[in-house]
Amino acid sequence: MAGPAFRAAAVRVRVPATSANLGPGFDAFGLALGLYDDVVVRVADAGLHVDIAGEGADTLARDERHLVVRSLRAAFEVLGGQPRGLEVVCANRIPHGRGLGSSSAAICAGIVAARAVTIGGASVLDDAGLLALASELEGHPDNVAACLYGGFTVAWTDEDAARAVRLEPSDEVVPVVFVPATPLLTETARGLLPRSVPHADAAANAGRAALLVEALTRRPELLLPATEDRIHQDYRSSAMPESAALVAALRAEGVPAVISGAGPTVLALAHDGTADKLTRFAGPEWAAHRLELDYDGASVLPLEV
Repeated sequence: MAGPAFRAAAVRVRVPATSANLGPGFDAFGLALGLYDDVVVRVADAGLHVDIAGEGADTLARDERHLVVRSLRAAFEVLGGQPRGLEVVCANRIPHGRGLGSSSAAICAGIVAARAVTIGGASVLDDAGLLALASELEGHPDNVAACLYGGFTVAWTDEDAARAVRLEPSDEVVPVVFVPATPLLTETARGLLPRSVPHADAAANAGRAALLVEALTRRPELLLPATEDRIHQDYRSSAMPESAALVAALRAEGVPAVISGAGPTVLALAHDGTADKLTRFAGPEWAAHRLELDYDGASVLPLEV
């Protein structure tokens, strides 16, 4: 049986940073942010060449171990077969190990690029298939759903398959991220979670998560109570005390602030009148960035953009 045919021209994929959980939406909610990695992929006659600029340029593997390459390979298997060779160029801007979805971005970039460079790829691997494969590679769907679809996503697993719905976040919401210099492994943060939580805390989180859907899409004035969490942030605070203290300081000033994903980045959901003023909370150990919301998700772009 003949394998797939590939485009001769390179394809360029842009993928956004993401913030998962958003407080009470543990392992379910994701928000796409206007900070991007770009990956260019071209099918070659033979071999593998990987070039990396930006984040991870000095530390990431340039062989089959690279996460973009592993994701390309996984997608090509679904699409019917591997190309003879690959050239992969990564321009990384999303910080690594900071809770901003860098691994999800790499996974989504790889599978979207594989589909784009395969002739007829979308008929074999549709958007639902992309989400299912990305979730399998990442281990959970919250970040990859937001990365693929953009906007605000609610993700879950149904009968072993990932599902997600995309909602339109209010354009009044202005994300501000406080990124520390030191990374934190997701495995470390997840390892601090207890096997069970009190019923009262679980019930409180369910109510706040429901409120957060309304707050983030239509009534951002409710974001402060809507981002309260009882089931993961406090348990993880010992691994990132500075982040926990910054969240507490921001919330004490009425700013909706949460740990971004597994941390240690802090995400504040500000508005236009307050976003630029929040930089005063960032000491020398933090890099504060005002970002836009991303509404497009993973996108195939012209090479010259």
